[in-house]
Amino acid sequence: MKKILFLFAIAFSSLFINAQEQYQFTKVIDIDTTPVISQGNTGTCWSFSTSSFIESEIIRLTGKRIDISEMYNVRNTYPVKADNYVMRQGKAQFSEGGLAHDVFNSIRDFGLVPVDAYSGLIGNNTNHNHAEMVAILTSMLDTYIKNPGRKLDPKWREAFGSVLDVYMGKNVTEFTFEGKKYTPLQFAEMVKIDTDDYVNITSFTQAPFYSKFILNIPDNFSNGSFYNVPIDELVEVIDHALENGYTVEIDCDVSEKTFSSKDGIAVIPSNSLNNLKALHSIYPEMEVTQEFRQQEFENFKTTDDHLMHITGTVKDQKGNKYYMVKNSWGTDEKRTKFDGYVYFSEAYVRLKTISITLHKDGLTKGISGKMGM
Repeated sequence: MKKILFLFAIAFSSLFINAQEQYQFTKVIDIDTTPVISQGNTGTCWSFSTSSFIESEIIRLTGKRIDISEMYNVRNTYPVKADNYVMRQGKAQFSEGGLAHDVFNSIRDFGLVPVDAYSGLIGNNTNHNHAEMVAILTSMLDTYIKNPGRKLDPKWREAFGSVLDVYMGKNVTEFTFEGKKYTPLQFAEMVKIDTDDYVNITSFTQAPFYSKFILNIPDNFSNGSFYNVPIDELVEVIDHALENGYTVEIDCDVSEKTFSSKDGIAVIPSNSLNNLKALHSIYPEMEVTQEFRQQEFENFKTTDDHLMHITGTVKDQKGNKYYMVKNSWGTDEKRTKFDGYVYFSEAYVRLKTISITLHKDGLTKGISGKMGM
């Protein structure tokens, strides 16, 4: 009987300890932002996340809460991708992917519009699905590259745009917002989004620190440049920005088993045997060095899978810090735990961040000076 009681006590104690290890989060920084929405069946996280980031910037700069159109940026970026792909005879990236600076390039050239002015949805559709459209566009471009008529008709661009019109709707050149007419460029100016105010930062050793270089990843079809800083300083930039009311756009790898939208957690346990358990309970995490980060990038274990939006921080019951990262996969309880957010540990950010984008005023003076800004 004593043996049975002893075994019961051990089992009960084990359950109690495990219960104590379950994550308990407290919000520390929670910057105002707009509701989580879904990118649907599209690969346009770059526009959804950056649009969310811009919406927070509009709140910060003007106090206005505006749902801007993600698909307006997408609609205006596809022709740029197409031209690049055809002129490089298919030796370039044509896909649904992109990066934060592609949205800023679109704003610079075509402005911004609210979603009520351009939804990118046709008819009674309520969810975005670009699978068929992208397949058709890709087939068209590959045909143009083969040039079966031995003379590429300049009207190919018009034909490409017509397909976009059919699936996404014709582009908008003027609209009414709060009783006033705007062009998209006038609207971007009204909400105080100056594309020159935003900086892209990364941390890799193939280029000198504090210089700018073209980040060699597949979705950088537009050859955007990034400032390069040590990983310690990249984390410092994120922390300083959040502490001072600036949100941060993040391009990151979400292919790890220790990233789970369903559990709302992204961590890097020091012992891989704890990978799945660490989605629910606190386990020691890896000390991520610049060297290991570079190694994982060059081994293609860290890739630019997904762009998201950092809007704050939380801490667990042991005081460990996590970043509140707004996703664009909706708020379905079957797919997400924290209303569409994933909590990234600092170790995860140090290892799996490809790049960040933020307002230049969110930088520390020291790092801004090192980058020559």
